[in-house]
Order: sequence, then C-alpha cells, then structure tokens
Amino acid sequence: MNRKSKKKLLQQIMDEAVNNYDYSQTLDIPIEELTGVEDQMPSEGIRSIPEMADYIKNFHSDNLFDFDKRRKPYNEIVDQELQFIDQLLDDQIINSFIAPDGYSAAHREIQPYQLFRMELLKIIKYPEISYRKFCSDEYFGRERKQNRRFVRLPLNTKDQVHHTELCHFRTDLLFRQLMNVFVYFLHHFYQSGCLENTVIHGVDSSELPSEINYPICTVEVKGKKIRIYSDPDCDCGQRRKKRDKSYYVIGYRLHTLTAINPSTGHSYPLISIVGAANHHDSLFLKPLIKLAQAIGIDMKLITADQAYHDKDGSILEATGVYVVAPPSEKAKLPENVLESPLRVTCNDFCEIPMRSLGASQDGHEFGCDSKPGDCIFESTCTKSRIIDFDKGHFQPMPSFHNASQQAMDIRKNCERPFNLMKKREGLEITRVRSQHGVVVRSAFTTIVTLLIEMAGTRHKPKKQEDGQKELFAATG
Repeated sequence: MNRKSKKKLLQQIMDEAVNNYDYSQTLDIPIEELTGVEDQMPSEGIRSIPEMADYIKNFHSDNLFDFDKRRKPYNEIVDQELQFIDQLLDDQIINSFIAPDGYSAAHREIQPYQLFRMELLKIIKYPEISYRKFCSDEYFGRERKQNRRFVRLPLNTKDQVHHTELCHFRTDLLFRQLMNVFVYFLHHFYQSGCLENTVIHGVDSSELPSEINYPICTVEVKGKKIRIYSDPDCDCGQRRKKRDKSYYVIGYRLHTLTAINPSTGHSYPLISIVGAANHHDSLFLKPLIKLAQAIGIDMKLITADQAYHDKDGSILEATGVYVVAPPSEKAKLPENVLESPLRVTCNDFCEIPMRSLGASQDGHEFGCDSKPGDCIFESTCTKSRIIDFDKGHFQPMPSFHNASQQAMDIRKNCERPFNLMKKREGLEITRVRSQHGVVVRSAFTTIVTLLIEMAGTRHKPKKQEDGQKELFAATG
C-alpha cells in the first residue's frame, strides 16, 4: 500500500470514528481531563516540604555510616558547580523516590540514581546536543573521568549507558515519583537562603514548540477542524507576538509558579504544569495553585498577566489565594464609577465618594463616607453598595490598592526563569515525545535551575561605579 492509499484509509477510519462518537459523554468530564492535566494533579504518596525534611532527617538513622558521604569529595570532579551538586545529592534517598516497584539493586547494572544524574549532567553541561550523541565515547569515554565519576560509572572500564535506557527511564517515571524527587530539591532550595521570609509569587507561561510541525490528518467535528499530530497531546496555539517567530506554535505551554525576592528582584521557578498550546492560560491557574499547596508552598498573593484573571472570585474561594493582574482593557466600568482617580458613588445623583469596606463572596462592599448633614439624600439612601467581581479594576484584590500596584510592577520578573530554562538549560528544544516526556523534562530543568542558583557559580560580579556617570550627574 502506497503513502496516498494509507492516508486515504486513515481518513476513512477517522471519519467513521467521528460520526459514531457520542458527544454527550463529554459533558460531565472535569476540566482537568479536558485540558490534559489529570496526570499532574496531587495524588496519594506525594510528600510535602515539611514531610520531606523529616524523611531526610530520619533516612540514615538506622545506618552507622553513610559510606557515599564519607567518600566525597571525589578528586576527579574539578568543576565547582558539579562539586556542589555532587555534595548535595544523596543517591540512596533519590533511589528511594524514583526506583520502580520490585526494584532490586543486585539485579541491575545501572541504578536509577545514575540515570537521574545523567539527566542532570546533560542539562547542566550539554543542553544543546541530542541524547544519542550524549551517550557516546565523546562524553563518557575512559578519558572523561569527571563525567563518569559524577554519574558513578566505573573509571577502569568502558561501560556506558545507552540512550534508550534514558528514554525508558523518563517514560516509566510516575508523576508521584517525579514530584517526590522534585520536593527533595525544593526542600534544599528553601534551606539555601536564596529566598527571604517574605516573597511574592507569580504565574506566567511560555510555549514549548514540538519538532513535529505538520498534522497527520485533519478531520471536521461539528463544523470545527481537528488536527491530529504524531504527538497526539500537542496542538496548535497562539504565542505572544515576537519579531522573529511565527504567531502560531505547535506544541505545549509551560505554566510556572515562581517566587520573587522583593528586595533583590530575583525570581526562581518553583513548580510547573504542562498543557497543550491551544488551551487558554486561565484553565491552568487553579490546578497549579492546588498542586503547589499540596507540596507545602505557602501562598497568599500571586501576580500574573491578564490571561490569569480571577474574574468571578472562584480561585480565591477554592484556594484562599489572591490573584492580582493588570485590569483588562475590555472590562467596562460599573455604573456610577469614575476613573482617574477611581471613585465609587452610590447613585446617579450622588457626588460623595464611598469608602471600601472590604470584599465578601458577593463582591466588593462600599459604604457612604459622608458626614451627617452633608448629603441631601441621607434619609432615603441605603449608604452601601456591592460591586461584583470582574477582570477590570474590581478583582478580588482591587487594582487601586497599593499592594496590588506593587505586585503588578514586579510581575515582569516572572519572565526571567523562562529565559534561563529555555536558553541556558536548553528547554527550548525539548527533544522528547508526548506530554509526559515534556513534564519530566521540564521538572528536571527546574531542578537544575534551582541547583545552579544555589551553587552561585554563574552570578555576575557587581559592576563598579562608573565615574563618568557620577560626573554627568554632578554637572547636570
């Protein structure tokens, strides 16, 4: 059968499946399943950050010695960054998180923690190359003693790891296992002192293009065209307008919760959720917050862009977290509300501004601020008013509050982790297939980003004061 006949047969099969499908079954499907994040939700067995601290503390309590720790540092590892990471890693603890059911070390030549170390090494030092090239003599030959020592390969043999073993390792890794090893590093990050006691959390997204840029076939369902790719989880969506890139992108979107240090402005990625590129950002905010709360991240306020508005207060009600976003240009001002500066009055005839009394489940409450005798409608006026939540100035956290203004001013700092993960750690080219592969790859990349920040080896030295600038400032 030639290629044209195969394509025609595939089209006939898809048409028959579409015509016989009962669409009424999709009406009760939860939104998590519609957006493809059902596998990234909190589940039993995922430890929180406080639980992880107790687990690490008691892990070696039954052992007289931690032999791996006594052998460190290794002379073959001369790179300062790799030295720091090697000292931090506890292979036995990592093995306890990512080892499959029925794992037996005696029956394995390559242990799970070694595959995990290889993933870290590739992202740290060789993000631009393929896995096939990475697993070769060029990077793990007998003369590459530093690399072999870091991943715990013997120095006196030519034994290596085949690239398919890394592929199977990522594929077989459960989300519960991935989250536990991720929380292990998140615990160390919170202990490192990179963050202060007070932080501002932010949410932003970035596209992750897939290497498959054409659909296998296109079918029409209820007047809408559905594209089917070789990677069935990805889809075509819109990206922010950029000068040198297409307006459309085929792949995924990475939605990341970041922690912003308000005193320095530095931001760090904490946890992410991956979805197809054609889904709107607002669908992922609540699942992302719930996942972060499940692993013990304490949040009170999140700053985000207009795509993550909490326009009806449902996110605040479900999670207890305030979301601050710039007011949407499409949102209309409620009646009897004046802009610049924002003033709320009681009715069409009243000119006395009302004061804010706070927010409830019904909306924002305002009370009359007039003194006795100032208002001619005092006897008939209710002296109170409730304004519904919207995606404009009257969000659950109103945009006219000083705290909201400060949070929106620092929102742009959320973009820095994406630049690091995509450009420095090579996440812009994922080199994996399926949504689960992208989830695992993005989690490993986030771990490496936190490790590099903790190591502090890539921080630029502070620039000395420029004498010419002082001269220009003095002379005007």
